[in-house]
Amino acid sequence: MNENLAHNLTASAQRHPDSPALRIGHALITYAELDEATARVAGLLQERGLEPGDRVGIMLPNVPQFAFAYYGVLRAGGVIVPMNVLLKHREIEFYLGDSEAKLVFAWHEFAQEAEPGAAAVGAECIVVEPESFGRSLASAEPLGEVVGRAAGDTAVILYTSGTTGRPKGAQLTHSNLTMNADVSQRLFALGPEDVILGALPLFHSFGQTCGLNAAVSAGASLALIPRFGPDTALETVQRDRVTVFEGVPTMYAALLNYPDREQFDVTTLRVCVSGGAALPVEILRAFEQAFGCIILEGYGLSETSPVASFNHPNRERKAGSIGTPIEGIEMKLVDDNREDVAPGEVGEIAIRGHNVMRGYWNRPDETAGAIDSDGWFYTGDLARTDDDGYFFIVDRKKEMIIRGGYNVYPREIEEVLYEHPSVREAAVIGVPHAELGEEVAAAVALKAGADVTESEIRDHVKANIAAYKYPRYVWFVDELPKGPTGKVLKRAIEVPTGVGAS
Repeated sequence: MNENLAHNLTASAQRHPDSPALRIGHALITYAELDEATARVAGLLQERGLEPGDRVGIMLPNVPQFAFAYYGVLRAGGVIVPMNVLLKHREIEFYLGDSEAKLVFAWHEFAQEAEPGAAAVGAECIVVEPESFGRSLASAEPLGEVVGRAAGDTAVILYTSGTTGRPKGAQLTHSNLTMNADVSQRLFALGPEDVILGALPLFHSFGQTCGLNAAVSAGASLALIPRFGPDTALETVQRDRVTVFEGVPTMYAALLNYPDREQFDVTTLRVCVSGGAALPVEILRAFEQAFGCIILEGYGLSETSPVASFNHPNRERKAGSIGTPIEGIEMKLVDDNREDVAPGEVGEIAIRGHNVMRGYWNRPDETAGAIDSDGWFYTGDLARTDDDGYFFIVDRKKEMIIRGGYNVYPREIEEVLYEHPSVREAAVIGVPHAELGEEVAAAVALKAGADVTESEIRDHVKANIAAYKYPRYVWFVDELPKGPTGKVLKRAIEVPTGVGAS
C-alpha cells in the first residue's frame, strides 16, 4: 500500500480543485494548480536522476515554491531536508553533506551562500527565482502518479537546532507526518473554509505540520507571510479573513504590543495555536481579551513530528498548561534513572506513540540514548502534572539553574517578570558564581515609553517568589536574540561585564 504523504495533496486536489490552497499577498494558487506544480517538480527531479529515498534540500522562505518543492520531492519518492534560508555556506555544506543530499532548491536571494555550500559536497543547486523557475517547471514532463513509499519510510530529515553540539537529523516517516497532520486537523477543527496564517517558517516542524500539511489535509487555505511582522500579520488577517493563527510566544507578544492593532479587523479569527516554547500566562490572558479569540497551547519537538500534547478544544483549557497527550500518544514523567515520578513532582517528559521519529540520521548511538527499547523518547524537558493529568512545562533540563544546591526553573521567574506592566520580553538564565555555582540573572526588554529601573524589576520578582529564586542580576536590552521561529535563544544572550562575579 502506498503511504506517501503526498497523497494528502492529490486527494484534496481531487475534492477541491478550484479552492485556494495558497495565498501570498493578493495572489491565489488553487489546489489544482498546486497539484500540477508539484507533478512538474517531481518530473524535473526524475529527469535529474532522483531515485526513491534520495535526499533533497529545500532552502526556501514561506513562498508558494516551498510547497511546490516539498510535495514535488515527496511525489518523486525523495526525502526532504528542510533548511533555514539564513544558513551560511559552511552550515549548508554540513546539512547537505551530512544528509548526503543530491541537490538543493535554494531561493535566489540566498544563492550566494547556497551555491558554494552545495558545490563543496557535490550537490546540485537549483536556484529558485519565481519567473525562471516557473519556466523550468512549464518545460518539465509532469509525473502524474505518486511514487510508492511505505509508512515507515523516511519522508523528512529535520535537523535539530544544535544547541548541544552539531545538529542531528531527526528522521520523520510518512506515517509520522500523515498522522500528525491528521490529528492537527481534528484538533483545530480545520475544514475547506478555513484560512490559516502561514507565518511560522515552513522549514520548521511546527509550520510544516500544523500549517502546510494540516491545511493540505483539510483542503484549507494557507496565507503565506515570507517574514513575520505584526503589521504584515494583522494586514493579512484582515485582507484574507484568516480564521486560524498559529504562532510562537514572541509572535503573540509582538501582536499584543503593536500600537496600531485596534485599527485592524481580526473578528474572523476563531482559534489561535501556540507552541515552540512556553506561553507566559499573562500574555495568553491579555491576548485573548484583546483579540477575542481563544488560544490552544500545545507541546512537541522536531523528534515528535512535532505535536505531542495539546489543550483540546472540547475539554477544559488550563492556562499555563500544555494540555494532555494527543490521540494515540502516551506521555509520562521520569527521574534521572528513568523511573516514574509521583504526581506533582518534577520529571523529564518521555513520549511514546505514532509521532516519535524513526531515529537520528546516521547516529545510532544518539538514537539509542534518546529512544529506549520500549519506544519511549526522552525529551530533556522538565514538567509536572496536576490531578487531572494536565502537563505543565517547568523548563528545559539543560536550562535549569542550580543555585547553591537549589533547583531554580527560569520559566517560573519569567512568568512573574511578564506580570510587571513595563516588561515586554524577558529571559532568565544562570550565570557562573564562585560560591553558589550559579546565580539567577534576567535580561529584560521593556515596553515603549516604560520608565522603570533594574532594581524595581528585581524587587517586583523578589516580592512574588522565594528568596533564593529572584534574579540578583537584571539588565535591559532592546531586543532578545531569537531563532528563525521567533523562539528566544538563551545561549545567544550577551551577559554584561561584571555579571556573575563572585
